[in-house]
Amino acid sequence: MNDYSDWIGRSIVREDIVAPRLLAEYRATLDGTLAPLDVPPGVEFCLAPDICAPDLLGRDGHPRTGLFLPDLPLPRRMWAGGQIDRIAQMAPGDVVRRTSTIEDVTFKTGRSGQLGFVTVRHVYAVHGEARINERQDIVYRDDPAPGAPAPNVPQAEPWPDSEGWDIITDPTLLFRYSALTFNGHRIHYDAPYARQIEGYSGLVVHGPLQAIWMQNLAATLFGAAPTRFEYRGLAPLICGEAVKVEARMTPNGADLRVRRTCDNAVTMQASAQPA
Repeated sequence: MNDYSDWIGRSIVREDIVAPRLLAEYRATLDGTLAPLDVPPGVEFCLAPDICAPDLLGRDGHPRTGLFLPDLPLPRRMWAGGQIDRIAQMAPGDVVRRTSTIEDVTFKTGRSGQLGFVTVRHVYAVHGEARINERQDIVYRDDPAPGAPAPNVPQAEPWPDSEGWDIITDPTLLFRYSALTFNGHRIHYDAPYARQIEGYSGLVVHGPLQAIWMQNLAATLFGAAPTRFEYRGLAPLICGEAVKVEARMTPNGADLRVRRTCDNAVTMQASAQPA
């Protein structure tokens, strides 16, 4: 792979508002899976999105690589995980300045072949003071080989004392969440593309949406948004598959996961720390 070190340190700054309409749409879209807070966790994912004209989009519907994200020689992109440090709460009406900086570009070889990882740092500030410091991990990979079997995902160990929510997604939820975040990735709404080009068995549930479920479950248990939330994707979640979003308390806060009930596989896991 080529040297992409010249991309490290590149930044872009955008502003957005925690507007009443955004909060109303967020609550309506995620009704039943949000903590009872003025600004529930995850609203930051909706702020200051990438906005590009159609001629600047890639085949997947995202802004094409080579604009802000590096143009790695791997065609598929996914949000693989990240970490959120919440320094202070945002409030309705806040004008938020988001500074996004590329921190690292690395390559690894996994079970499915060559992988590229881009680490992006987002700092959300209000009146010049940081409210949220977020690390976002983006993974690039090759197109799947024709007929390649789906990777095996280990079954989850039981959590006898866990608390959580039962959720079944549908295409309307995926569409509305994509609209909230201005996310044009076709795997979330274009089933033929998701199946024939990217090799999924159906529409894919957003990784950030699963992270929002876990953040808000933690916030519901803590009574406030977590001060630190770290999460990682383990397997795709396909639209219509029933899941259990569950948490178990630990000495440092809570462990969380999204578990498919059909096969007991974990699609995303996380840890959260209270204030």
